Amino acid sequence: MKQFLQMTLAGQTPKATRGHTAQLSWQWHGHGLLELQPHQPPRRDLVLSAAIHGDETAPVELLMRLLDELLSGRRTLAVRLLLILGNPPAMAAGCRYQQLDLNRLFGGRYPQGATGGAAPVEVVRARELESVLQAFWPHPSMRPRLHYDLHTAIRGSLHPRFALLPCQPRPYAAELLAWFPQAGITALVQHNRPGGTFSHYSSEQFAAASCTLELGKARPFGANDLAEFAGVAAALAAQVSGDFCADVRRAERELQVFRVSQELRKLSPDFRLAFDSEVLNFTPFPRGSLLAEDGETCYRVEAAEEYLLFPNAGVRPGLRAGLMLVPQPFSALLAS
Repeated sequence: MKQFLQMTLAGQTPKATRGHTAQLSWQWHGHGLLELQPHQPPRRDLVLSAAIHGDETAPVELLMRLLDELLSGRRTLAVRLLLILGNPPAMAAGCRYQQLDLNRLFGGRYPQGATGGAAPVEVVRARELESVLQAFWPHPSMRPRLHYDLHTAIRGSLHPRFALLPCQPRPYAAELLAWFPQAGITALVQHNRPGGTFSHYSSEQFAAASCTLELGKARPFGANDLAEFAGVAAALAAQVSGDFCADVRRAERELQVFRVSQELRKLSPDFRLAFDSEVLNFTPFPRGSLLAEDGETCYRVEAAEEYLLFPNAGVRPGLRAGLMLVPQPFSALLAS
């Protein structure tokens, strides 16, 4: 399995689909899908996914370095681990996606007509990833379940590394929140409604402590400086090896917390953003600021101050073209 990435990019099936080392056993479940289990009883079940968007390569390189350490015995495995490379065809093509944004499709959120005939490749992959999670978590378990979905962003950010938390009816796991400062995460964003992201799916369907991690700028394979991701790599390694020590008080001190206040939804091809295309994520706008126009629809800042996230006028009509955020106290994440 040392050639896991190369085989995934080439769409090849390994000659052996299972094996073991002195410390662990592994099983190949399909292209970009690899499960590892320690010989000792695992402490938790952990899913690490990357390349749900195929051009976000640094997280893939981080996971492949971690995989090499585990298979070589240089790092101990203390968890039951599922590694997922989300969109192999897009990875091979060096593009975000081929037909549809995979990270909008989970939980059956397919465009009308996508379920019959020749389904788009991303719809097929969404179903496959849902199935592999169902096989990984078939029944309720006493072990904690965690899912980190690793991404990099299209544009720069005033918070270079931040996390998005899915909308859920229960408090967020203290273990998840306490991990963020160790990974260099400085901001958390809480979604205000269900969505089609992979992390929302694992939270909703399997009660996993899930998040989407945004770890920097998207660059091609070979153009990433992995030294920039050293904090994230060390935090992931500690989680995998069972060396992580939770400190929620540190997270409360060091993290800025936001919740989504409104969505900028593209209703038609006439949608236009009202600010410079190079504006950074988390840029603040005062009350009344014009954000976007779409025919007769205008989007303006409604709170005293709102912060911009993920503006993208290039999405297809009907999809979200940006989010606006407002600050909230850390304690709100721990409330039911």
